[in-house]
Amino acid sequence: MRFESVPRAGTSRVLEILAPALSLLAGLAAVGLVFLLKGLNPLFALGEIFRSSFGSVFGLTETVTKALPLILVGSGLALTFQAKFWNIGAESQLLLGAVFSTWVGLTWGPSLPGPVIVPLMFLAGFLGGALWGMIPAALKIRLGINEVISTLMLNYIAAELVKFLVVGPWKGASKHGYPYTDDLPAQAILWLFPGTRISPILLVLAPAAAATLTFLIFRTRFGYEVRVIGENREAARYAGIDFFRTSLLFMAVSGGLAGLAGTGELTAIHHHLSYPDTLSAGYGFTAIIVAWLGRLNPLLVMVSGVFLAGIIVGGDAIQMSLGLPAVTVQVFNGIILIFLIMGEFFLRNRIRWVRRTPRHG
Repeated sequence: MRFESVPRAGTSRVLEILAPALSLLAGLAAVGLVFLLKGLNPLFALGEIFRSSFGSVFGLTETVTKALPLILVGSGLALTFQAKFWNIGAESQLLLGAVFSTWVGLTWGPSLPGPVIVPLMFLAGFLGGALWGMIPAALKIRLGINEVISTLMLNYIAAELVKFLVVGPWKGASKHGYPYTDDLPAQAILWLFPGTRISPILLVLAPAAAATLTFLIFRTRFGYEVRVIGENREAARYAGIDFFRTSLLFMAVSGGLAGLAGTGELTAIHHHLSYPDTLSAGYGFTAIIVAWLGRLNPLLVMVSGVFLAGIIVGGDAIQMSLGLPAVTVQVFNGIILIFLIMGEFFLRNRIRWVRRTPRHG
């Protein structure tokens, strides 16, 4: 006897809804097992995560703060994943967006008013992320280089570029030796709701981007081409879809949204360019889980983005309250991603027993 996976002839709507929900519950159960192995009560620890992120005004505002970049990046990844183009480089696209907007803010910010410089910075951030995102698309179509490898390697290149800038040519004269650029001028810094780190601009921008992308994916010819490429590349080629143009475009949009997230973090939270792990709390990687949990639908990504942001905020809180290591959140996210991928596999395939036929001599 042996196991064999067989593609399902079709899946019901109910099963498509239940699969990610059950996968998420199984992932949380596995996270609970990790707590149990650490000698902690799993129900108490999981409850503490959600109480810390959703059970107080401060926790809720911090959750929203972290959800906004996750929604922007996750929506863009949902687009590329629809085409089965595995963009693992959103972290680098976020960083390049921050780099481009930093240059615009420091160069033109002192001489321009806020209503002019802020849109220019967001435009620059989108452009930076878009250009960086188009590189792996061109490498794949023209040279056949696997996008997982190229986007992953570009993360390291972008991180080293940011480090070079903040300790080298862009090192701030006012920072007394610390690896930061000078602060952005006051007119280039976003206004926040009092007592929070939430910018009204980002609070509008992230849902608007998700809604626009949903329309783009499911109601336009471009979105249809993206989905056809993901479903059957041979059919797409037969239909005359231009792979190169379409790939460049959807990676430009995806990278651009990540670049907007980088600009948002820069202008609303940090106010200067700094080390990569300070500028981004791993949003480019966490957004991969956000996109999958949202079933590659940007409207659902808004819900999954808030959920994963709550995991991040709650995970940070239990590091102090329960004395867990700093990598706890990454472990949680990794476990949840594994179970989501498993759920997607079993949604598309079924496992059956195959009896080996004995061979007679």
